[in-house]
Amino acid sequence: MKLTVVLFAFMASPAMAEAFDRPIPQAQSATAEFWYALACLTLVASMAAVQWLVSRR
Repeated sequence: MKLTVVLFAFMASPAMAEAFDRPIPQAQSATAEFWYALACLTLVASMAAVQWLVSRR
C-alpha cells in the first residue's frame, strides 16, 4: 500500500509537468469580419424593432 502512495506521489510531481505555452493570437480573416459586422447590424436592427414594438403600447 505504501508503495502505491509513493508511486503516485512521484507520478504527480511538478518535475514531470510541461511549461505552459501561451497561444499566439491569429489575425481575423475578411470573411470573419464580414459576418461579425452583419451580426452586429442584425442585433442593432432587432433592438430597434423591440424598442419600436414596446413604445407602441
